[in-house]
Amino acid sequence: MLVLALLSVLIWLGLLFFRGGFWCADQRLGQAGTLADWPGVIAIIPARDEAETIGAVLEAHQRSAYPGDFSIILVDDGSTDGTGAIARRIQGLRQVSVIDAPELEPGWTGKLWALQTGETAARDAAPGARYVLLTDADILHAPGTLTALVAKAEAERLGLVSLMAELDSRGIWGRLLIPAFVFFFQKLYPFALVNAPESKVAGAAGGCMLLRREALEAIGGIQSIRGALIDDCTLGAKIKAAGHPVWLGLSAGEVRSMRDNRALGSIWTMVARTAFTQLGYSPWLLVGSTLGMALVYLAGPVGLVQGLVQGDAALVSTGAAAWALMAFAYAPTVRLYGLMPVAALFLPVAAVFYMAMTLDSARRHWRGQGGAWKGRVYPTG
Repeated sequence: MLVLALLSVLIWLGLLFFRGGFWCADQRLGQAGTLADWPGVIAIIPARDEAETIGAVLEAHQRSAYPGDFSIILVDDGSTDGTGAIARRIQGLRQVSVIDAPELEPGWTGKLWALQTGETAARDAAPGARYVLLTDADILHAPGTLTALVAKAEAERLGLVSLMAELDSRGIWGRLLIPAFVFFFQKLYPFALVNAPESKVAGAAGGCMLLRREALEAIGGIQSIRGALIDDCTLGAKIKAAGHPVWLGLSAGEVRSMRDNRALGSIWTMVARTAFTQLGYSPWLLVGSTLGMALVYLAGPVGLVQGLVQGDAALVSTGAAAWALMAFAYAPTVRLYGLMPVAALFLPVAAVFYMAMTLDSARRHWRGQGGAWKGRVYPTG
């Protein structure tokens, strides 16, 4: 056990010093600059059974303080809960258009098919718009968000500017699992490396993505990622590979998700949908990642407890060091979500749940239920 705890210490030292400072949680959009001429923007919002949130979301877009031309296309993707009717009652205010997505074609995921429908309509509705804003039907935008996104894109000639929305972290499960989700995402796609043009690391957060139109056209539009389940990061990788810089940051009040994460099932479904996809549907990577997470997140706490029971001072100190380094790395994300510092010590508990979600994701895939979302199951692997 001492060897495993020592390995965990070395891994955490490596992550702290050689993983792009992912743990700092310091990539922020900042204040909007000023432009002499604000370019046109058209937003595309795919919506499937979002009656609980769509009214508030569209009203938030209505309050946008963006000084340039801004219009919205909402694509109703076969909703059965009245989403389209609610949106149409708002239609006409600040150029909100509501259209229906055609029947889903083979090879597409529902969200991307809706976005493709919106992208086609946007060419006619706003042919002169320089930017396309892709955002979700449960994401609230602050009045100044679009202005700050466009100012950032124009100042740095970015092909993609993306913000990871503030997620709902209410309740026991939200407090335990949501900050950990954000931490793991940052570790997988270190934001500073995503934002460095010389780095090959790329990513994006699908809830809020501002795309330069020429960058989107350069990769062949939404069609180029039509079957992707992890569509945001796939899009970010394509944009960056095409030579257009990208930027990814954490929301500091600019965008907030209305998705309720108080129930364990809500978070579990969100993660299990694509966790095995992230591993390329490989059983070997599944085994490797499970063992790796156990080493990284559990060897320290287990070693500490075992050392205390056995009276092994070396194991106690090594296990405590691994756990302390882990908590130190997690602390900035814990602060981001307004939790007490002691919450950083519970990352190993959250890691156990995410290991279980990943294993369940593989189980769903092998049972032909992989990628299931809102009544649809997509072919995977």
